[in-house]
Amino acid sequence: MEVQRVLEQVEKDNIKFITLQFTDLLGVIKEIIIPVEELEDASRNGVWFDGSSVEGFARIQESDLFLKPDMATYAVVPWLTEDGKTARLICDIYRSDGKPSEGDPRFVLKQAVAQAAKEGFEYNVGPEPEFYLFRADDQSRTLPLDYGSYFDLSSHEGYKVIKKIMAALENFGIKVETSHHEVGFGQYEVDFNYGPCLGIADKVLTLKYCAKKIAQMHDLHATFMPKPIMDMAGSGMHTHQSLFDIKAKAKTNAFYDEDHKYNLSKIACNFVAGQIKHIKAACAILCPTVNSYKRLVSGFEAPVYITWAAMNRSALLRVPKWFKAKTEAARIELRCPDPSCNPYLAFAVMLRAGLDGIKNKLEPPEPVEENIYTLDDESRANKNIDVLPMSLSQALYELKRDKLLQETLGEHLFERYIDVKTKEWDEFRKQVTPWEIDTYLDIF
Repeated sequence: MEVQRVLEQVEKDNIKFITLQFTDLLGVIKEIIIPVEELEDASRNGVWFDGSSVEGFARIQESDLFLKPDMATYAVVPWLTEDGKTARLICDIYRSDGKPSEGDPRFVLKQAVAQAAKEGFEYNVGPEPEFYLFRADDQSRTLPLDYGSYFDLSSHEGYKVIKKIMAALENFGIKVETSHHEVGFGQYEVDFNYGPCLGIADKVLTLKYCAKKIAQMHDLHATFMPKPIMDMAGSGMHTHQSLFDIKAKAKTNAFYDEDHKYNLSKIACNFVAGQIKHIKAACAILCPTVNSYKRLVSGFEAPVYITWAAMNRSALLRVPKWFKAKTEAARIELRCPDPSCNPYLAFAVMLRAGLDGIKNKLEPPEPVEENIYTLDDESRANKNIDVLPMSLSQALYELKRDKLLQETLGEHLFERYIDVKTKEWDEFRKQVTPWEIDTYLDIF
């Protein structure tokens, strides 16, 4: 029925081409374009492609994979109208034997969602992706669009571009809640409705797609790189998260308890404890680049210390305020992810870590409401405050030791991820930077 509905909609929308989109291991969007006449066959039988040519999917000897479009992701691409309109469909990836590909990040998240459902929960998330807009024609490549700061009025040019991004997202069926200027020059944030994690991961990718393409049309470059400018705010993707109990007739927020200090349930506290237990290993997925760890430093509101709290914005996990009448809004905010992560893998490891806390009835440490950045080393030691990994290398070391997250990713994807990211780290550590030349050349 879904296939038939989309085929009818394609005709109504006068679509001529279909872009079939998916992501590689790193979360980079890939596409195959087909004429609309091929859509019905693609929806029923799939479209073959060479998996060995895409990062993380398959070895040469097992390279034949095919895409199956998820018809629920149908949307018209508003800027692709030349020579006929184009529609977008996000795809799942299958092996030649018809089984889901273990290298498909979307499949990894689907498995985590299925695990949560088996335990009676639906995982909802609300990410807050940040990005910079730079002038594409500048040789430095990092000249900001404007010089505004947090919640400042956007420049006329910035407002025009953000408005077009928001309008495009609406066209993709994504309801934008807010958008505003962030702390950095030329830095913006776009937030959309909270919802089930699989659909939200699709929306994160759609935001990146829209922001990059629309910026390009205005001679700008949109980047979700975590720390593109030294001494300027990094781009994070703080993620609000909650579990809903789906065993009862009416879905209820499993994180709410009016009698708790923070109005959090026992399940929510267990979930927090699970994420704290696995966070060092999860950083390899949530903060997946060498550059990610230039953001995770003191002084820029990015978390460094492994703590949780309510009012404290220096904490890794925060309990945001919500209106008393809206108990469904009870949630936990994880503040270390950045927008360079693959959202399917990020939400999968966040979910499985939290579920581990519930399964094993883990208790979180005492919350820390003080500004942790102002505490000295002795005070932090007395409070047993640990720190996040300081490099991609440290995060990968932790991931290799975490059996739960390895199980979450699956053997194939885990091995490919470690291989790709280890090569990235090795390539970086061989570099001789301008800072090293300036600091050491004359002295030594």
